[in-house]
Amino acid sequence: MLALKNLARRPEFAAFVGTLFVFVFFGYFGWPTFTSALVTAGWLNVAAELGLIALPVALVMVAGHLDLSVGSILAAGAMTYAILTGHYDLPDYIGLPAGLGVGTFFGFLNGLIVTKTKLSSFIVTLAMLFALRGLVFGITRLTTSTVLVPVEVDPFVRETFGGRIWRTYENAIILWVIMALVVSWILYKTKFGNWVFSIGGDETSARAAGVPVERTTILLFMGSGFGSALLGVTQVALFGSAQVSAGQSYVFFSIIAVVVGGVLLTGGYGSPIGVIFGTMTFAIVSQGIYSTGWDSDWSSLILGVLLLIAVFTNNTFRRLALSSGDKKDESLSTARRTDPQTSPEPATTKEATVV
Repeated sequence: MLALKNLARRPEFAAFVGTLFVFVFFGYFGWPTFTSALVTAGWLNVAAELGLIALPVALVMVAGHLDLSVGSILAAGAMTYAILTGHYDLPDYIGLPAGLGVGTFFGFLNGLIVTKTKLSSFIVTLAMLFALRGLVFGITRLTTSTVLVPVEVDPFVRETFGGRIWRTYENAIILWVIMALVVSWILYKTKFGNWVFSIGGDETSARAAGVPVERTTILLFMGSGFGSALLGVTQVALFGSAQVSAGQSYVFFSIIAVVVGGVLLTGGYGSPIGVIFGTMTFAIVSQGIYSTGWDSDWSSLILGVLLLIAVFTNNTFRRLALSSGDKKDESLSTARRTDPQTSPEPATTKEATVV
């Protein structure tokens, strides 16, 4: 029972329950279509694509920031790759890294502006969302006279980034798993992960403790930009084209997945495993609705309700975790006061003099 209570206090527990609930829900009302291999591949592909953005965004949000520019950065990375390779006929080993580099650069720019101006990341990245969208649109029309650029993707790149497993499961699923492992390792096994939690918990205290707040924040936004661009070039490799309006829906979809996955909007609390469940929940709802025969408009209602429930549940479980920690500290303090074996002996006059 104690182990179950400890498990329930983990940030990913509520996300797992949510994923399990929507899976059973659509498995019942969408039987047997929902459990078919084709439908399963559909929601897994959606979850994988969303996860490439949501996992880096989760790190940004754990640190107490928001990144609303992911949609425009996705388009910038995709169009850079498409224009260099499809329009100027440069090889893929130039176009693809250039697309990733552009996304990482604009992430760096976001972090630099946030740290130097002390403006809210919400305002900075919202401004970047619109400014970069206009920049991508203008440059694309100026260079190609169109908004849709076809690309003859190299076979190796197509199979690596845009290929499919058994003709149904996208290779993005593999990239998603790799990114989940990397993000989990960073957050739980490195000093950098401790810095991320510290900044999200209390930035002032983190800075006083010697945490490089500015450098860490910039690196987090660079990671978010890289993840967005990675999805952009993956979609180019998959579909063989890029469009300037691509990716705008991911602005809010990524935040929904992260919040449903157990990350607090206020920062300092969250789990990559929970974000994985959050992306799966979003994908199951958005794709599972088609297997029930219902109007697809209901999926937006379900997502909205899930978002409210997730925020309420996350706050509840966080209070439980904090109350558990406070009780343990109080019990330990009481034991030290009452147990003579754990209480330090008073120092003698000689010892006090030496001290």
